[in-house]
Amino acid sequence: MEVYMSFVKENVILSAIIHFAILGTFGEILSKWVINKSFRYPFGFVMTLKKMVIWALLGVAIKYTFVGFAGNSGGNDGFVNALMNHNFLPKVSHDSFLFAFFVSAFMNLQFGPFLVIVHRVLDNIAAGQSNWKGINKGLYCLLWFWIPAHTVTFLMPSDLRILMAAIWSLALGILLGYFNRK
Repeated sequence: MEVYMSFVKENVILSAIIHFAILGTFGEILSKWVINKSFRYPFGFVMTLKKMVIWALLGVAIKYTFVGFAGNSGGNDGFVNALMNHNFLPKVSHDSFLFAFFVSAFMNLQFGPFLVIVHRVLDNIAAGQSNWKGINKGLYCLLWFWIPAHTVTFLMPSDLRILMAAIWSLALGILLGYFNRK
């Protein structure tokens, strides 16, 4: 665990790329397995690489967004801190449930729709098609899944948040597969 934590602290962006490239892609694979009720590998080699690149890019965007909304650990920067400093939100401790909820809610309501749309655009480019079916489900996930999930994420130490977000992506893949199964 110590080696892992050291790697994450020293390689902030690279670790986000690795976490999301592996876990985000695996979440899509699990989703397809659940949907199709089959463990047959759902993608070809090239599509798997494309999905890993897409998830890696999303991982970088998510890492930047986490810092932008929550600030650095122990710091007084970040969007939610700025709102508290200007008395737009009550001043709460950075390790409190309310702070985690504020960060999660603002992040998912402001950045979340953009990320959902960009993710779909990238998926469409990778697949060479224009598929917007079910985009509303992706947007609704921000409310019923991502706000609660990221509230838990922002209760964790900052060095573990990206890993937790990638794990949530994997969990959401399973859930969406279950809801969309044939």
